[in-house]
Amino acid sequence: MPFESRNPYTNHIIAQYPEDSPKSVKQAIEAAHVSQQQWRRLCFAERSARMSRLAQLLESQTLPLAKTMAQEMGKPVQEGVAEIEKCAWVCHYYAAHAERFLADRPLESDAPKSFVTYQPLGVVLAVMPWNFPFWQVFRFAAPALMAGNAMLLKHASNVSACALAIEKLFVDAGFPAGLCKTLLIPPERVSDVLHHPRVCAATLTGSTAAGKAVAETSGALLKKTVLELGGSDAYVILADADLDLAAERCASSRLLNAGQSCIAAKRFVVVESVYAAFLEKFMAALSQAVMGDPLDEDTTLGPMARHDLRDALHTQVMQSVRNGARCIMGGNPPVHEGAFYPPTVLVDVKPGMPAYDEELFGPVASVIRVSTEAEAIEVANDSAFGLGAAIFSQDQARAERLAREEIEAGACFVNDRVTSDPRLPFGGIKQSGYGRELGDYGIFEFVNIKTVSVA
Repeated sequence: MPFESRNPYTNHIIAQYPEDSPKSVKQAIEAAHVSQQQWRRLCFAERSARMSRLAQLLESQTLPLAKTMAQEMGKPVQEGVAEIEKCAWVCHYYAAHAERFLADRPLESDAPKSFVTYQPLGVVLAVMPWNFPFWQVFRFAAPALMAGNAMLLKHASNVSACALAIEKLFVDAGFPAGLCKTLLIPPERVSDVLHHPRVCAATLTGSTAAGKAVAETSGALLKKTVLELGGSDAYVILADADLDLAAERCASSRLLNAGQSCIAAKRFVVVESVYAAFLEKFMAALSQAVMGDPLDEDTTLGPMARHDLRDALHTQVMQSVRNGARCIMGGNPPVHEGAFYPPTVLVDVKPGMPAYDEELFGPVASVIRVSTEAEAIEVANDSAFGLGAAIFSQDQARAERLAREEIEAGACFVNDRVTSDPRLPFGGIKQSGYGRELGDYGIFEFVNIKTVSVA
């Protein structure tokens, strides 16, 4: 059955792509292994030259690639431009720093000479989602390839044009043939790829359920995994917060990519003394969103990536309302062929509601009123997820202490929205997964940290 790319704004089929046969997948795996054995022996300068060339290609093709995203999954073109620019940044970053990160590290021991060296694992399977179809791939690929690995990309089936464009970029940048290959296969065939002896490890960005499935298979095979899964990020608004700043940052985080981001702000935990004022400013900021054609440069809120995702989000909203939440903004999908969902605000949100317990992957905000700072931290941590969080307070020392010691998440930002940055490690805890991407930590995930002792 062919893969289908459907424009979520027009609901028209853009293209169909044939599924790769089992034979062609096996050939791709073997080719990736052969290519990786050559690639790992190149010096860092040679790898860096290709990675820098890749960054330059991204920079020269920014707008066409952004338009591909807009047409295939609905991202407003200006957001797509920013995504491609960020991909170029991460390529430049690892091209410049990988050699230093992976330099041998001398250690003291009873032997005259001991050191740690970092060697690539081999062929790594990357299972990637549709919401940031370029960035999610490049934030893994740049460090993994600079470390000497190969990549097999199993992308989400609704962004096959993006997946094939990524493969072509690597080819055009001069990477060895077969080193970075897209596999057009459905999720149920991921296990077959993992079982191939040439595949050494896997990384997955996606749902918690998908992560558990890959972890289960990889665990049985004793293959390394890194999982970046769902999130229900809490943004804590304390009594001394700058409410104008908080409202702007909270709204921009909730609406970025139509709210379809693992690290988007989703639960807004507000101390009672500033609850009413924050809510007013927050809703005013949300109301500034311009919904429309993602190819229009004035659009700031495009459609969701698929109609079924929009419908699932609406079901979560309606179930929450039936369980006692109040919808005070939005909540009604517009009459349009596109998969739009309006900026929506739910209040009186309590445990047992989807808006409290589950990830709302779309432009829906759950606003939760609390009495004290201590209760705010308790509610923020009352989640199965632990990807990102933010605290807004004008007492920087106190906010920094809470971020360091009290918030249960892989990242906590003070007076800003949670973002990913090539220079900072990124990942979660609890049901949000394990392992880290980006920074120096990210390049260590898919290497053999080997001890060498010389008597």
